[in-house]
Amino acid sequence: MFFLATIIYDSFPDELMKPIPSIIAALRQRQGKTMLEELREHTPFQILVATVMSARTKDTTTMPIAEKLFQTYKVPSDFLSLSDTQLEQLLFPIGFYRTKARAIKKLCAVLIEKYHSDVPHSFEELVELPGVGPKTANCVLAYAFRVPAIPVDIHVHRISNRIGLVATTTPEKTEAALKKVVPVDYWLDINELFVVHGQTICFPRKPNCSACPILQWCDYGLNQDVR
Repeated sequence: MFFLATIIYDSFPDELMKPIPSIIAALRQRQGKTMLEELREHTPFQILVATVMSARTKDTTTMPIAEKLFQTYKVPSDFLSLSDTQLEQLLFPIGFYRTKARAIKKLCAVLIEKYHSDVPHSFEELVELPGVGPKTANCVLAYAFRVPAIPVDIHVHRISNRIGLVATTTPEKTEAALKKVVPVDYWLDINELFVVHGQTICFPRKPNCSACPILQWCDYGLNQDVR
């Protein structure tokens, strides 16, 4: 697999290439932890539920709610013992908490009925679960099972385009493009490092380019006056 990815990576013209190992190394020197990294010691089921909870919600809101929730509710049957109203109250104030509560209960039922309460290991099976889209599926593969995947959220999409790794218009297109230019050995690093970078330095508006450890490889940053 790595050999194939290397061939694809090496086939790009030099002017379109970015030194992926150098970018990853520079970001890792200032690495913090994403919400999912902090949950890595939890079960795949709990990582799945936390990822569903986190959609369109800040990690700082989701994390304490998830940690408190998992102290009592640990497996799919625990969640099915709750009424919709009870689960909604436990998920408040995360965004779309009512919709997410219904989705979590439905996916718990599917996990019990179809997978004996286990979380499936394949992308195709994961995206068939209620409330699970491509980004959530890739997060579970990457953080729960350490399967090479590139979960693309708003940070990964924005930063990949901003520095010039890709030129895409949607997260789905960004994921496909990144898989062509990033060697598979670095797939698990992309979400982990780009999310933290986007939360701390590469903001949507007024990114802090003067503090950026990858400024020398960033198309956007090199065009700014950061003196």
